[in-house]
Amino acid sequence: MTELAPAHPLAPAWLQVPADPATLDPVVFTSQYARDDTGCVTVDSVPVTEIAARHGSPSYVVSERTFRDRARGFREAFEAALNPLGVELEVYYASKALLNTAVARWATEEGLNIDTASGGELAVALAAGVAPGRIALHGNNKSAEELDRALEVGVGRIVVDSLAEIELVARLARDRGTRAPVMIRVTPGVHASTHEFIATAHEDQKFGLSLNPVQEGEDSPALVAVAACVHASDALDLRGLHCHIGSQIFAAEGFGQAAERVFALRETVAERWDVTLPEIDLGGGHGVAYTAADSPREVAAIAADLAPLLTSVLESSDLPTPHLSFEPGRFIAGPSGCTVYTVGTVKTVTVSPGVQRRYVSVDGGMSDNARPVLYDADYTAVLANRVSEESPVLSRVVGKHCESGDIVVKDVYLPGDVTAGDLLVVPVTGAYCWSLSSNYNWLPRPGIVAVAPDGATREIVRRESLTDLLARDTGGVSRPARSRGASHIVPRHRAGRRPAAPTGPRPPAGRGPTH
Repeated sequence: MTELAPAHPLAPAWLQVPADPATLDPVVFTSQYARDDTGCVTVDSVPVTEIAARHGSPSYVVSERTFRDRARGFREAFEAALNPLGVELEVYYASKALLNTAVARWATEEGLNIDTASGGELAVALAAGVAPGRIALHGNNKSAEELDRALEVGVGRIVVDSLAEIELVARLARDRGTRAPVMIRVTPGVHASTHEFIATAHEDQKFGLSLNPVQEGEDSPALVAVAACVHASDALDLRGLHCHIGSQIFAAEGFGQAAERVFALRETVAERWDVTLPEIDLGGGHGVAYTAADSPREVAAIAADLAPLLTSVLESSDLPTPHLSFEPGRFIAGPSGCTVYTVGTVKTVTVSPGVQRRYVSVDGGMSDNARPVLYDADYTAVLANRVSEESPVLSRVVGKHCESGDIVVKDVYLPGDVTAGDLLVVPVTGAYCWSLSSNYNWLPRPGIVAVAPDGATREIVRRESLTDLLARDTGGVSRPARSRGASHIVPRHRAGRRPAAPTGPRPPAGRGPTH
């Protein structure tokens, strides 16, 4: 290889010129990745060239082995750290990170429950055969239809997010002659060091009920919610308290501070109403490495750091030790997946005199990974179908969308001879990439290819086609409504009688309405 050039003036400080751009940094390329004798990147020994040839490009690729190992490893690490404290616990997979019926089965087979955040996610978990009692339903604006479906199937918990929802759940439960198992989501006011849009425990945001009173001397919104649940005990089985401080968090201190405040509320509830809440959910948000700038921690270290913080909280209480639960999503799904792209146009632009940037365009973009444009998220990439002897060049990997912000990887060093037809692999796309995907510019979404432990590959979510996209376009012609089954929550006016037809004169034939 030729001598390395100095760091590029446009490169971020954390990005170093690689001695060998073919190297797979183990910080982000976890154990499922390697290069074979030809230099091709493999996922659990399957060459990505084979995956692209068989399943198409771009493709999301998920290692079933890695997903299962991380799910099981999280549960076992927290059990090992907290069981000696007398803590019984459960782990809920936060399925918003990545959900389909195969993934739901992998999680439950590894001893995890499923956390859902909509009627659609609930439907997928049920379709996967997950026992309803092992499903939680979250959400800050759950519809009556979603809540009624949760009660109908008998989910294990409904996490209520507002006083209005508490009243709604109680009414629906009374209508069904049952008691709804509920937890109250509270905002403990812990400011996690993460992006503003994924920090969820501070006061100025849509989730949960504050632990702080609006006026001095008043009860906090969280206490008002507890009172509402206690007074509706004929319809509500108040199981406990829930909090979530954010996402992509690397330190345990935030979780410890949240635990202190939530446990203090539990003490107040016991003193005022003589009610001992049996469960506490401390949420998820454990971080992963997307680039060399991130410092991920082994799950055993995370759990070990949390144990003494919880010990202090538990020792200060005279109440029975509550049943704890945690909700990892990104931590499990993120490193389990990658995206395989095919390179198209490569161009170099002059940014300023003597300073150039190379743009490497691929056959996907912000429609299959919205995180860079939403959260300014960083990723990395490698040339995947071969090894090059060319020196690395600072590159920006971009998509094919009609949008200047359509960036996949902002800054990465790739070999100087990357060209059309090459394959790139972007790691750690298992979480919140397929989940946030879209059809912007009418691009069909990629399929999700699972690599089984025995090396077999299969699509667990089918690649979309233009036929799929056009099938929803009615051309302005009304079509009879079709039953959507449990996978779709139908608004009441569509489930029952049709809305009244509009009154007034109709526009002349061949013309739209006049305004």
